Amino acid sequence: MKLSDRVLGMQESPVRKLVPIATAEKKKGKKVYHLNIGQPDIETPKVFMDAINNYDTSVIKYSFSQGEPILIDAIIDYYKRDGMSFEEDNILITNGGSEALTFTTIATCNPGDEILIPEPFYTNYNGFTSAVNVNLVPITTKAEDGFHLPKEEDIVKLITPKTKAILFSNPGNPTGTILTKVEMDMIKRIAIEHDLFIISDEVYRKMAFDGLKSYSMGELDGIDDRLIIIDSVSKRFSACGARIGAIISKNKSFTQNVLKLCQARLCVATLEQIGAAALYNMPSGYADEIKDIYEERRNIVYNTLKEIPGVVCEKPQGAFYVVAKLPVENAEDFCVWLLKDYDLNGETVMLAPAEGFYSTKGLGKDEVRIAYVLETEEMKKAMHILRKALETYQK
Repeated sequence: MKLSDRVLGMQESPVRKLVPIATAEKKKGKKVYHLNIGQPDIETPKVFMDAINNYDTSVIKYSFSQGEPILIDAIIDYYKRDGMSFEEDNILITNGGSEALTFTTIATCNPGDEILIPEPFYTNYNGFTSAVNVNLVPITTKAEDGFHLPKEEDIVKLITPKTKAILFSNPGNPTGTILTKVEMDMIKRIAIEHDLFIISDEVYRKMAFDGLKSYSMGELDGIDDRLIIIDSVSKRFSACGARIGAIISKNKSFTQNVLKLCQARLCVATLEQIGAAALYNMPSGYADEIKDIYEERRNIVYNTLKEIPGVVCEKPQGAFYVVAKLPVENAEDFCVWLLKDYDLNGETVMLAPAEGFYSTKGLGKDEVRIAYVLETEEMKKAMHILRKALETYQK
């Protein structure tokens, strides 16, 4: 028997594909610093578990397919603090941002349709779209330009009758790039002129460094009919395992039809929604505390990389990732070597080969993504190991 072409054609995650090697090495006693995956080590705010523990019910019932009203109200209040106004029927609660993106793709595209996306991009976008036979068309960005968008005419020439949307994360995963107001206005203009949906993945919003601000596309006027915001508690509140995301859109035809998909999977876990509501209701100062922690870690990673001969990278502006070009021929081979054949006093690091974050063949072959998600002293140790490993590898 043969499995479907759809599942056989799906890309394996470059973030997780080396996990079996790392697991085997850890069983041998080697310590591995995980810089390959965006799993924050910052403690999930206590209010999450407090809300769940205080939830008084004798039966854990099905939640509403749209989501728990207490969570929807909390998200409305959260966005209102940033000057954005949404109503109850503008919000659908999902099983993480992943389901939000999958449902959005299904609702906006037919099989064979296309979505424009700046590359390098979050590799799982490939999985969300290819699973429903939708094609990603890359808008290539370059490290030399800080991974900012190219000229408008370079984007427009990629549009075909099959193009249905522009998808991007802001701040960016894996680049840490924050879109400027000029870039956001350009996306708005292109989408209106060519009748495209705007899918704005904002799960890292508020993680902006050096005094910068990451604006939401929801702050722009004139795109209510085409804007779809993807949100999540995973990164901003260090609650990846809660699997709570949201689709936010004022296009009522879109949300009413996505609700059919929500009904087909019944509901999102009730208790996690109760905890997530408490996260969204926290004082806004929490975001500043978290931002400062990641900015310090960013500085450790970036300053170390800039001191290593042959490494090329731009200073990330937000999120908690950096893409770096290494003085190696094949970054994946180097990442495997780091795990299997190298250690410094019994310790090594795990990176994510960046080729899998590109759609264009040949790009990213000598690049890696580094997630600075470990506490300060651990980050310093990990970057010291990486520096020494590159010296040894080049010999």
